[in-house]
Amino acid sequence: MIDAALELCLRHGYEQTTVDQIAAVAEVSPRTYSRYFATKEAVFLTLLEDLSHEIAAEVARLPRGIGPIEALRAAHIAVLTKSAAGQIGGFTSDRVVLTLRVINGANALRQSAFDFKSPAVLAAMAELMGVEQDDRQLLLGLSVFSAIIIAACGDLVEDSDGMPLGPLLMIERLNGACEQVAGFAGQIFAASPGQQTAGDDIPANV
Repeated sequence: MIDAALELCLRHGYEQTTVDQIAAVAEVSPRTYSRYFATKEAVFLTLLEDLSHEIAAEVARLPRGIGPIEALRAAHIAVLTKSAAGQIGGFTSDRVVLTLRVINGANALRQSAFDFKSPAVLAAMAELMGVEQDDRQLLLGLSVFSAIIIAACGDLVEDSDGMPLGPLLMIERLNGACEQVAGFAGQIFAASPGQQTAGDDIPANV
């Protein structure tokens, strides 16, 4: 059903594709479709769910002491590298290409991808950081990384930057975006010459 949904959306567009059409191409009844997926959108979010389990497994392999954004970057790079090498059966390079084209080609799906929160990744990250799942630093890291990956890859529907669409292009974009964010972070409290930094006017005995 997932392959049928991807095929139809590439051919007709997400908005023009219906559950009945997906069911017909998958050779199942609409009722059977609804047993597996509550909505049309749900079939595509299953792709993200499958990816998130691979990401969580990579997070579990990381050593403690890594910050949340670097941990998520490293885990995503590891999964995308394996995908490019054909080492993840359900997440091949071709599947990455189709997923990017479909999700990034539909505003509703792109927003859903941004809002998607994986319980598996949350649990793995909490374990890595040694914190509860509602820890503010953990949740901030997850939110910032979601924004990074959408900014880095949210416009990818065709070959770009001299590279073919697929996991290797995602790696290039993701690493570049993380480098930029690291540069921005280093500038947050960097005072310009003669500029007073926060706290400079607070007496030492306060």
